[in-house]
Order: sequence, then structure tokens, then C-alpha cells
Amino acid sequence: MTRVLITGANGFLGWNLRLFLAEKMGVQVSLFTREHNTSELGALLQDVDVVFHLAGVNRPQSSSEFKTVNADLTVALAAAVDNEIRRSGKSIRLVYTSSTQAELDNPYGRSKRLAEDVLFELASKSRASVFVSRLPNVFGKWCRPNYNSVVATFCYNIARGLPIQVNDPSALLNLVYVDDVLALWDSVLTGAVEPPVVGGFLEVEPQYQATVGALARQLRGFYESRVDLTTDRVGSGLTRALYATYVSYLPVESFSYSVPQHQDPRGVFVEMLKTPDAGQFSFFTAHPGITRGGHYHHSKTEKFLVIKGQALFRFRHMQTGQVHEVNTSGEKAQVVETVPGWTHDITNIGADELIVMLWANEVFDRQRPDTYRCLV
Repeated sequence: MTRVLITGANGFLGWNLRLFLAEKMGVQVSLFTREHNTSELGALLQDVDVVFHLAGVNRPQSSSEFKTVNADLTVALAAAVDNEIRRSGKSIRLVYTSSTQAELDNPYGRSKRLAEDVLFELASKSRASVFVSRLPNVFGKWCRPNYNSVVATFCYNIARGLPIQVNDPSALLNLVYVDDVLALWDSVLTGAVEPPVVGGFLEVEPQYQATVGALARQLRGFYESRVDLTTDRVGSGLTRALYATYVSYLPVESFSYSVPQHQDPRGVFVEMLKTPDAGQFSFFTAHPGITRGGHYHHSKTEKFLVIKGQALFRFRHMQTGQVHEVNTSGEKAQVVETVPGWTHDITNIGADELIVMLWANEVFDRQRPDTYRCLV
């Protein structure tokens, strides 16, 4: 059993860490919040293996809170950790979330730097392994909007159709995603990473850079994607992290949205999702006996998957006249792919409605449809 203490457990990072640790076997977590006082630290630290010191303020009502919370609490924690190490005779790993502001000469920066120095001194005189990270702007789910994160503020407002304020579009932001912070902390928890030399820092990777203007444009693009159906490249990197963060700020009434549905006597056709460079997804239905298609493409390709019903796909080679048929149904997990230069159609040969999922390798362009009518 690994015993963990989290200070600042009700904050943005604290809640993310609590959920992360709850998913792990063999971890017991104790919490230190604003409802506790420093006299309780000794009891909370008994037999603890790892301390995540996340408590801090950066926008207090009074500047005196910088010293009280950021510095004085750290002094009390360091003393309590030192006492526990002396009592138990074992080492304690201590992770501290400092800030890049510690490099600046302002009240917040000075208080964070003072806390760093206190912990570095602890590491130099005891069996505490200290891991200090000077974090830039951290973003992710549950970060408080209109407080200390421009990402959270933009996500919250844009998701609700509210205006955002961009004072300097060219201002550069250094960003880290909360899940990447947790991944680094997990390596501390498991002992996979050695503590930096005293006075050194543990770096979170990857770190991203974006201008305020570019950030605003990308987040607005997420909002607009529900109108034009075109999603950004949300599978990796900064865009993936920003999209996950953006949707976490959606109000519950926006968890669902409607897309256009085109209906005629044959059935319905619905476009679900378009991408910049990987085509689009849609589905269609066909009543019994109805044939759809009857065209060919020069370059466009498509993949069909019957979800419900029974279908007959027919193909004819535009040069040789060769014909081919595929009979499939919703009972089979079978993709049927159209091939350039073959005219093709699909007929509902069952007694029930036919439902078919469709992927095309390119977004339909009415000016260049690459679709030519020709019966099979």
C-alpha cells in the first residue's frame, strides 16, 4: 500500500489527481484542504510515502495571502515532513507545484520562490526526495474559468456563445496539459524518475506554445464545427488536449446537437462528421426494394457498412463491362468498398428498412463532385 497526502486537494490539480489515484490499486489517499489547519499535518503525514503539495493561491483578496498560503504553509509542511522522517526513519517523496512566475519579482513569484527554497533546504538536510516543477499555464477539465487560466475562460465563454476578450493576439502562451502533469507525477509515485539535484526542477513534457489569437481561433473553430460539421485534427498533440478541455466546459444542454437530415421517397441521408483531410462520415436509409447510387467516381472512394437490413451491392467496370455483386446484411461485420472506374449501386433486398454507414475519403464538393450518373 502506497500512502499519499495531497494538499490543495479541492483545487483544479487536486481534483484531477484524486480521480487519477482513485483509478490505481494499492494507493491510499489523505487530503489537506482549506478546512484543515497546519496543526493537523503531523497526523496526516503518518506513514505517508508521497506528498503532492498543490495548495497555493495566485489571485488572493489580499497580497498577504501569498505569504500565508504559498510560503508559510510550505514551511509548516516541510517541518512536519522532517519530523515524520525522523519518527519513521523512511524517506518521503514530495512533489511541489511551483510556477514559472517564480522567476519574476512580484509578490506571487517571490512567495513561490520562497516555498521552493524551503523545500530545497528540506531535501539537503533530510531523507526527503523533493520534486519541484515550475509549471507554466496548466489547462484541462475542471480548471476554474475567469480566474487564472485563459484556456478555461475562453472554453467556458465560447461554449456558451459568450464574447471573449483578446487584448494582444500575438501574446505567446506556454501551456501544459493536466494529463501530462499527471503522467509525470505517476512516474514519481512509482519511483520511475529520480529527484533532480537540489535546486533543480522536474520538467513536464510536452510543453506547447500558442499565441492568444491562435488559441481563440482554434476554440472558436470547435464551436463552429457543430454548424459546418468539420472537426479539427483532434487526435493528437495540442489540438487533442484543447478539444478535450473545450468539450469539458459544455453546458449539459449542449451535450447533444442536431445535424441536417435530407429525406426523399427513398429514405434519409444524414451527414455526421467532416474532416479537413480524411473525408466525411454519414449514414443513409433505404425502404424495401429501393436502389441508391448508380454512379461512378474517378478518384473518390467510399466504404459502406450495413448496420441493419439486407443489401445487394452491384458493380460494373466502365472499361471492360465486368460485373460483380456483393450480398451483405446487418448480421455481418463486412465493409464494402467502391472502386474508381466501377459504376455501382446498392439495393435493399430485405423486408425491413436498410440502414448503412458510409465513409467517403473526401468531403463532398458541389463544384467538383467526382460523381457521374451511370446505371449498373
